[in-house]
Amino acid sequence: MSDASAKRSVVHDLASTSAASVRRATVADAAAIAALVNQAYAIEAFFVDGDRTDAAEIAAMMQTGSFIVLDDRGGLAGAVYIEGGQRRGYFGMLAVAPEQQGHGLGKRLVRIAEALCEAADCDVIALRIINLREELGRWYRSLGYREVGVTPYTHRPVKRPCHFIEMQRTLVA
Repeated sequence: MSDASAKRSVVHDLASTSAASVRRATVADAAAIAALVNQAYAIEAFFVDGDRTDAAEIAAMMQTGSFIVLDDRGGLAGAVYIEGGQRRGYFGMLAVAPEQQGHGLGKRLVRIAEALCEAADCDVIALRIINLREELGRWYRSLGYREVGVTPYTHRPVKRPCHFIEMQRTLVA
């Protein structure tokens, strides 16, 4: 492939992924969000068995927070769960379709989560990552997050011992 065609391919890929529309999910999206999250989190099969979530859990989470989704060509390209209150925001279940990863959609969803929490008068935004996914810590640190603690992982049975690393970032008022 020539340098010119490689550049056109990258530009085309970026343009097509950055064109994904942003919207707040509804309960009708719960099954599609669960499928997306399960695809994106399949990489964690080395330490847990089974799916990461299901439509019922997603619908229940919508009672206390919101999912923001990126629609792309009739399907979900990405999603993130957001909640905020008492000056503290939280986001989790950040998921990008495997074929869409590496094009900035995850960063876009994080920045949307931060903006929504900031608009809700949150001073900080927090998240949790699994200690066994070292690449996540590096990535979130590159976005300005810092480690602030650890908590047990009790979501589902594990094949290997693990825990959550709590991270947070101060939001600019």
